[in-house]
Amino acid sequence: MTYFPESELVLNDKGQVYHLGILPENLSDKIILVGDQDRVSIIGLFLEEIEHSSIHREFHVITGKYKNKRISIISTGIGTDNIDIVINELDALKNIDLVSRIEKEFKTSLEIVRIGTCGILQTEIPLHSFILSTFAYGLDNVAHFYPISYSSEELLICKKITSHLQLPKEIQPYLSKSSGKLFDKLSSEKTKKGITVTSSGFYGPQGRSLRLGLRTIEMNHKLSSFQFDGHKISNFEMESSALFALGKELGHNCATICLGVANRPKNEFTKGFENEMKNLIEYVLDRI
Repeated sequence: MTYFPESELVLNDKGQVYHLGILPENLSDKIILVGDQDRVSIIGLFLEEIEHSSIHREFHVITGKYKNKRISIISTGIGTDNIDIVINELDALKNIDLVSRIEKEFKTSLEIVRIGTCGILQTEIPLHSFILSTFAYGLDNVAHFYPISYSSEELLICKKITSHLQLPKEIQPYLSKSSGKLFDKLSSEKTKKGITVTSSGFYGPQGRSLRLGLRTIEMNHKLSSFQFDGHKISNFEMESSALFALGKELGHNCATICLGVANRPKNEFTKGFENEMKNLIEYVLDRI
């Protein structure tokens, strides 16, 4: 089995994984990821029992019980660069012996659901909709650093979207599918479904232009107008592509469900979404 030296599997002086700052016993096999640290505490209010709570950098971790289900809630901060850290350290906590630094023979498959906020790309999807990702189309580059195995379906849909967008040659997107197992658990008449675009930034990469101009003119219109074999692009966010690609390659089940807080084609932005986010949180907790 593979041995991981100190420079590759980095631990702190307590033997915890370096960024998350937790030990294997602090982590459940069911995990909710959120971007915002404060949202971890909000989800924590739904738990009947909390066994662990810690904060290190932007990573706030709570593990406890909800209706007799052991669940961990972790804040990731913003962006696929942080997802790279989180997925690798979550996997290490379960599938590498942190004392011997040797890969475990028998692997644990985690169930990971991201609860986020997003911008809507279809005019008919109203604000505060629950949007469940079918695939994540990555405009970032994180997955390109790994030997990811893509299915023929993923490669075909990615090619179709990229051709439709006519992106600058420097941008090399990728596309990964949501876990079917978690998708089925989270799917209902309450959810809108579609391809999620993961951008590498909030402004230019999502078609916003303040004082800098854009090279990707009309990108949002092109995203909204894409259709292929029943697939449409529903929303923008900043984490799911790396979550799906890296999680799947490591043997984990990953899904994303977001609350729509802006409708980009209609130039709408919510005036407040606290109650709707609590409804989404409870929706997810009841289904995982």
